[in-house]
Amino acid sequence: MRSPTGFLEHPRELPARRRVELRLRDQRDVYEAVAPELLDAQSARCMDCGVPFCHAGCPLGNLIPEWNGLVADHRLPEAIERLHATNNFPEVTGAICPAPCEAACVLGIADEPVTIERIELEIATRAFEAGLVVPVIASVRTGRRVAVVGSGPAGLACAQQLCRAGHEVVVFERAERPGGLLRYGIPPFKLDKSVLDRRLEQLAAEGVEFRCGVHVGTPGEDHRAASDGLKVVSSSSLRAQFDAVVIATGATVPRRLAVPGAELDGVVVALELLRGAELAREGRLERPWVSAQGKHVVIIGGGDTGSDCLGTSLRQGAASVTQLEILPAPPVARPPETPWPTYPAILRTSSSQEEGGDRHFATATVSILDRGDGTVGALEVTDAGDDAAPTSQIAADLVVLAMGFLGPEHAGLLEDLGCERTAAGTVAVDGAFATTTPGVFACGDAVRGQSLVVWAIAEGRSAASAVDRFLMGEDVLPAPVTPSDRPLR
Repeated sequence: MRSPTGFLEHPRELPARRRVELRLRDQRDVYEAVAPELLDAQSARCMDCGVPFCHAGCPLGNLIPEWNGLVADHRLPEAIERLHATNNFPEVTGAICPAPCEAACVLGIADEPVTIERIELEIATRAFEAGLVVPVIASVRTGRRVAVVGSGPAGLACAQQLCRAGHEVVVFERAERPGGLLRYGIPPFKLDKSVLDRRLEQLAAEGVEFRCGVHVGTPGEDHRAASDGLKVVSSSSLRAQFDAVVIATGATVPRRLAVPGAELDGVVVALELLRGAELAREGRLERPWVSAQGKHVVIIGGGDTGSDCLGTSLRQGAASVTQLEILPAPPVARPPETPWPTYPAILRTSSSQEEGGDRHFATATVSILDRGDGTVGALEVTDAGDDAAPTSQIAADLVVLAMGFLGPEHAGLLEDLGCERTAAGTVAVDGAFATTTPGVFACGDAVRGQSLVVWAIAEGRSAASAVDRFLMGEDVLPAPVTPSDRPLR
């Protein structure tokens, strides 16, 4: 049994990252493999608190002290069972979640918090390796059919829950392969695509059907047409074929930069860089649409997406990379404005930022300068906190806009279905994730706006519960959140 004083005996320790010069040569995970002794020691640090605030910190309500104790006692089958009780994809959240649970860890009040996220990842990884993750086949089929539009984490979680409840579920995805931003928005050095594919195989074995390369609704001006190889399915056809429809399309409208020169050739949004790089890696493109090779790259946006673009640009062989953040640098220690157990606004350095590039805070872009031939030549920037500050220039051949997303696309699917939107531009739903159109539900970033993967999974699970209740009059599925819930940051 684990020691009750484990948190006194073991310091917080994460696996080592591979040397920068090595990992920049490939797309593999930046972390070294975790030794069993490290997992044992870190899981033993969990204090099994009387009031585990980490539960509230996690939108999924993960039973963290339970599976920490089980893995510390070498009871892996029970640990993965408790982990799966609240989380469909722990190997995903364990790799890319910013871990609000750790910010709420009681041990973190006076010491470094438990490495909850990494323990979660290791439980899932070792369970797969041990053959403990198997398809869960519904014992009874209801005869009801549900269409899920979008195959990101919200759509996948919703689809798996509904399929396990006995419904026939078809997931429609307009991209080449399922996964949404998990596949085309997060680089493989942060989330290996074999991890995603392994879970998708489980969903398929359970009975979830995936139809990729399909656009649901009337294509808008920005969408590929059927002549480009994209099959189009009308919203009316979808509603006629299915008893319920779930919109899980995410928040895919990028925030643009409203400055002179933003229309120049060489100004791209983040997903053009990230998705093109993944399609080229898959062999679907001879070369990426956008490449940083040999270029001076400026990334506008200091968040996770900007960091992913930084790591991708470095691996593509950029001549230089500069990342701009309009906000001032946050403090190193937790400030009074974000006290425990809230998610702290502190300075963080990602693995990509560790690899190279320059990082500038409190920097606003005034204009993007033309090289003289319609392409980007430089950025004119200034101090964001000083209206009287002088401007300076940063040389640039490629400008990547990583400033977040405004919400879901309304042209086509949402307009065809007649779903109302909120003032923020997201899909309006009631407390049961139902839209204003009967039989149509929505969840994830399409409802919440750009948010965390744990919120997407939590909303997907809750929407599945609501759909099951709509179809059957009652439900047997858990519902961890309601649309009125808000993330901790």
